[in-house]
Amino acid sequence: MPRTPTPEPAAGADGGASGDGFTLDGADDATTLAAALRRRLQGRSWSDVRRLCESGKVRVDGERKVDPALRVHAGQTVAIEMNAPRPRAVVAGFRVVHDDAHLVVIEKPAGISSVPYERKETGTAMDLVRDAWRQRGKRATATPLYIVHRLDKDTSGLLCFAKTRLAERGLHTIFQRHEATREYLAVAEGRVETRRIESTLVADRGDGIRGSTRHAGQGQHAVTFVEALKASSRATLCRVRLETGRTHQIRIHLSEAGHPLVGETVYIRDLLRAGRTPLPAARLMLHAATLGFVHPVTGARLDFRCEPPGEFAEIQRELGLA
Repeated sequence: MPRTPTPEPAAGADGGASGDGFTLDGADDATTLAAALRRRLQGRSWSDVRRLCESGKVRVDGERKVDPALRVHAGQTVAIEMNAPRPRAVVAGFRVVHDDAHLVVIEKPAGISSVPYERKETGTAMDLVRDAWRQRGKRATATPLYIVHRLDKDTSGLLCFAKTRLAERGLHTIFQRHEATREYLAVAEGRVETRRIESTLVADRGDGIRGSTRHAGQGQHAVTFVEALKASSRATLCRVRLETGRTHQIRIHLSEAGHPLVGETVYIRDLLRAGRTPLPAARLMLHAATLGFVHPVTGARLDFRCEPPGEFAEIQRELGLA
C-alpha cells in the first residue's frame, strides 16, 4: 500500500509548510488544492494528494475540503489532520446536471467507468447516480437506468442515461442519427491543424489495437472535426466535434494523425516507433464539454456544458495552454 503523505517540516515565512498546516502563497494562487499540497509534500504522487483530500484529512480556512480540484488562493490556510474521520463517500468531479422523469444527465469524473465492464465492477457512473438518489431520500434501485451513449473510463464530462424505455428508444434514435450536439476539449501532442478526419475503424488494425483500415467492407465509418484553439511548443488545445460516435474515435483519429492525446497510454505505438517520448500527464486530456439534444419525450431543447475539472486545467497550464 502507498505511504500516507505527511507534511514537510516547518518552513519559513515564505508560505512553506509549518507543522500540520501552512499558508498559501502567490505561487498557489488559482491553482488546485491538490497542486498546492503536492508542491509541499515532495515526492508524493497526484494519487497520494488526491487520496489525502478525498479521505477528509484536509481543511482550508478551517473547513474540510474533499475535492482535490478545488481552486485555492494566496493567504488561505491549509491544515492536514491525519486523525480526521473519513467523510461520507464523495466522488470529486461528480454532479447530477439534470434529472427528470425520463432521463438523467451527469458530469462523470475521469477514472470512472460509464457502466460495469466486468460482472462485479462497482463504483461506476450508474452507481454514482444511484448513490446521489439515496442521499436525496429517493428509492435508488426502483428506477432503471439505460445506457444510450458512453464515455471512456479515462474521459471526464457529460453523460446521459435514460430512465424509461420510451426515453431510451428516443435517445438511441437521436444518437444513431447523429442529431445530438457533442463537443469535447482535447489536448494533443504537437501542433494540430484544424481539419476533418474521416476513416473506417476496426477493432483490430492488425497489431492488437483499434484503428483505421483501408479494406473495403470492414469496420465502421467515422468522422471527427478538429478545431485548433491554442498551441504551445509541445501541445495543442482543441475543440473536437463528433459526427459519429465510435469507440475511442477521437483518440484513434488524433493518434493516427501524429498527435496522440496528452496522457494517452494505448494509442502511442506509432509515436514510440518514431522515437518520440509521450508527454507525461496524470490523466487522459479528453473532456466531454458539451451535450445537446431535443428531449425524446417532451420535445424541449436541452443543452448542457461543463468546464474541465481542475486537474485538466492544471495540466493545460503546465503545457502553456491556459
